[in-house]
Amino acid sequence: MIADFFNWFTHLENTKPFALVLFFVTFVGIIIYVYSNKKRKRRLESYKNIPFEEDDKD
Repeated sequence: MIADFFNWFTHLENTKPFALVLFFVTFVGIIIYVYSNKKRKRRLESYKNIPFEEDDKD
């Protein structure tokens, strides 16, 4: 049974969709993790304006 899975997995036409689904699920999981906590969400939202802030280091 495991040998059949490895044989199936070694075919490139099977590996690419599997990798795509794996990376997509990982990406969605990270997004849900980041934006699920309100405190974490507020902190990350505050970072979006960092490039537009004035530098006061003279």
